[in-house]
Amino acid sequence: MNDALALPEAALAAYLEAHVDGFHGSLTATKFKGGQSNPTYLIDAQSGKYVLRRKPPGKLLASAHAVDREFRVLAALAASAVPVARPLHLCSDDAVIGSMFYLMQYVPGRIFWDPSLPGLTPDVRAAHYAAALDALVALTQVDVTAKGLADYGKPGNYFSRQVSRWTEQYRAAETERLEAMETLIAWLPGAVPADDGRMALVHGDFRIDNLIWDASEPRVAAIVDWELSTLGHPYADLAYFCMALRLPRNPVLPGLAGIDRAALGIPDETAMIERYVGASGLDPHPHWSFLLAFQFFRLAAIAQGVLKRALQGNASNERALQAGAMARTIAELGAALAR
Repeated sequence: MNDALALPEAALAAYLEAHVDGFHGSLTATKFKGGQSNPTYLIDAQSGKYVLRRKPPGKLLASAHAVDREFRVLAALAASAVPVARPLHLCSDDAVIGSMFYLMQYVPGRIFWDPSLPGLTPDVRAAHYAAALDALVALTQVDVTAKGLADYGKPGNYFSRQVSRWTEQYRAAETERLEAMETLIAWLPGAVPADDGRMALVHGDFRIDNLIWDASEPRVAAIVDWELSTLGHPYADLAYFCMALRLPRNPVLPGLAGIDRAALGIPDETAMIERYVGASGLDPHPHWSFLLAFQFFRLAAIAQGVLKRALQGNASNERALQAGAMARTIAELGAALAR
């Protein structure tokens, strides 16, 4: 592990024992695979297993790596139809491990890093995708006011604000000119659909590898990685989830393009949208090209941020340079929809 990401285990154990009910004993911390943005660790202590997420060390983009927002949304959803890990403690004192962090419940289960869900039968794959879409619909139906999240994001004009925000984030992390990004930056503002007044809790990174699955059945045990969550339009997460169908096969951001998805039991884009429409009563069809183009733009901006941090030496994953290099490919997929 990168020494900058190693945790001071003795000091952390003492702190958690003093601040978390039931926590006791020494601990070992093992960084999980993934977590490009906020490093995530398995904490194995005498009192059991836990998960810790922290801000990465080093100079960070403004408003990024908001683990305190993650903690807040997990607390709000802990008693809801949306499956999440129960949050246990937020530490805003950088002196403890070098950056803000929070501790949450460890949820056992399976994580599929590859959206092709290798090792499953076609019927079981189809059931996993159905369950993922159902979990997404449950998220769109959260009453944000009743859950104390009415001020978790700004109301209205979600896509306009997001285009502006991610343009700024991209410019702050830009390392070379990408013509596809310039195309999207010019096209997206004028293509934003009229605001229809819908508002929902948006996860912001809803994809297969951010779901923990029950070990024995196609059921989502927990949705993880809530760093990019906010109040926004319910269609946003659906388009983001469907991007995997168009992303190429690659080792760092694996997509599903170019493989026989029907043979694998993976639903196509039309089937995914139809399941979403049937369960939610919401229909994204009229704006689908914009929704996808926007999400490719946003993902490319995120990948560019990963690349910038890698070049600065403070990215949280050894494959960050490879992930950042995907920014061009992702942007080109979005620019192809800009018409």
